[in-house]
Amino acid sequence: MNYTEKIQEKIFLSRLNSFDTEVFIEIYNFYVNRIYRFVYLRVKSREDAEDLSSEVFMKTWQYVYKKENRIAYLNAFLYQIARNLITDYFRKLKDDVSIDEDGAQEVVDTKQMSFHEKFDTDVKYSEVEKALENLKDEYREVIILSYIEDLSSSEISKIMNRSKGAVRILIHRAMKDLKKNLTP
Repeated sequence: MNYTEKIQEKIFLSRLNSFDTEVFIEIYNFYVNRIYRFVYLRVKSREDAEDLSSEVFMKTWQYVYKKENRIAYLNAFLYQIARNLITDYFRKLKDDVSIDEDGAQEVVDTKQMSFHEKFDTDVKYSEVEKALENLKDEYREVIILSYIEDLSSSEISKIMNRSKGAVRILIHRAMKDLKKNLTP
């Protein structure tokens, strides 16, 4: 986040923590594209990403206004909810796995499509996407948060519940693996 966005977040938090219901629309408009992009890059289904993104804001609303709780870091809070919902989403997908006659597992959810089916355009983009898919989940997540969402190590540490040093090491290792996967 840049300096202006950090100030905007503080303004949002101040209004949100004083239970100003009007600010929630502004928060939604400010963060919805970022949260959607983060979710979409993980679940690779437009419909599911839209549903999960909506649920992030619904859960935030419930947390603040129903339970009258306060949020310290709005950006990290939203990404943490998104991260938890993505985890639940994949757990549910695991439960929806069936075994065919050959013993191979097949996911029942047909909404899942790869980026290659949706965006068959740029070869380099597809190479990066394929390399990202081959990374461990935590590596893929930290690369998305760092390089696509442009979050700082400090923000990522709050989202992933790790120290800043651990996040920097994770980013370094993730980039090393990504480069290895991109090299023919």
